[in-house]
Parts: sequence; structure tokens; C-alpha cells
Amino acid sequence: MASVAEVKAAVDAALQQVTEGQAAIQAAREKIGEAQQSLAAALDGSGNDAVGAAHASLSQADQSLEECLGATLLAVEQAQTYTAML
Repeated sequence: MASVAEVKAAVDAALQQVTEGQAAIQAAREKIGEAQQSLAAALDGSGNDAVGAAHASLSQADQSLEECLGATLLAVEQAQTYTAML
């Protein structure tokens, strides 16, 4: 069985991976925001339904990433609560 110190070290390593994942999520959200702006500029004035659908899809992707980030924050909080109890 692992010692308390080993468990804490393993949790810390996992949380570092989560932090790296959070940075990747933030980077993806920034890129999607940039894509939305580029798309809006390129298709300004177009009334085509596909343009609206593209914007809606990018907005949904951003919202999903935001929810993902929120879930990782909750996971970190829960893991830290657990290690604090050890």
C-alpha cells in the first residue's frame, strides 16, 4: 500500500497534468474566438443560413470548452480536499 506522501505526490502529479490541460483548453477557446472574429469579418453581410450555423457551432464549441474547464476546476478542488484530509 502506498504511503500518504506517495499518494499526495501522485495526486500533485495528476493535478499538474490537469493544469496543463486547462491551459490547452484556454488556448483552444482563444483560437475559437479568433476564428469567430475571422469568420465574421470574412462573411460580413452574408445572410446565408450556413453562416449562421457556422457561428452557432463555434459558439457551442466555446461553451463546451468553458464547461470542460469548469469540470476540471471542480476536479482539482475535490482532489485538494481529499489530500488535505490525508
